[in-house]
This record gives sequence, structure tokens and C-alpha cells, in this order.
Amino acid sequence: QVRLAESGGGLVQAGASLKLSCTDSGRSNSDYSMGWFHRPPGEQRDVVATIMWDTGKTYYADSRKGRFTISRDNAKDTVYLQMDNLKPEDTGVYFCVADPTPDRDGSWFVSSWGQGIEVTVSS
Repeated sequence: QVRLAESGGGLVQAGASLKLSCTDSGRSNSDYSMGWFHRPPGEQRDVVATIMWDTGKTYYADSRKGRFTISRDNAKDTVYLQMDNLKPEDTGVYFCVADPTPDRDGSWFVSSWGQGIEVTVSS
């Protein structure tokens, strides 16, 4: 059974918007946060944004500040990523993650990964 189920990806033109959704079917009271990672074609995955379940406190990668908005609906165990003014460099696979935690060396620890969803932005 898939714990993290993503939806909302697709093909859009530059400047358009998309909203990704992720429902956590295995969420427990000990879960702390959720987030989204992005893997551009041929590159490694990197964090996009994170949000805490209880306070709603958010974190954004610098490249996404002002264009992307992460939010959550605790009652639905669902996290969203609103992506506006999309650019071709936003193309890639987006992964929903559970409990993303930054490490001292700049890397991230994640307890669970979604299967990923494709986003393609044409110029």
C-alpha cells in the first residue's frame, strides 16, 4: 500500500500554475512534518518546501520563495504545493515526503517518500 499518494502534476507552459496534492494514509500522531522534493532531469533530488503539521511553520528553498506555497489540511492528512509562475527549470519529478529533517551538512533525512509525480514546463 502506498503511504504517500501524490496528484496534480502535468504539462504546462511557462508562467502557468499547478497545484500538487499529497495525502498521507499512514500519518500518526508522532509525525512531525511533510514536504516536497524536486528532481530535475538527470540531477539529484533537492528540497522545495516543508511544513509542520501542528504549527504550520514553513520552509522554502531560496529558488522557490515567492512562487511556491506549501499548505496543509490536517483533517484530510493532506499537504499541497501551489506552484505559480512556473519556469522550465521547474520541470522534473516532485516527491512528497514525510518528516523531512535538515542535517548539519545541508542534507535532509526523510522517513518516507512518495512515488513521485511528473511536472513538465514548456518554454
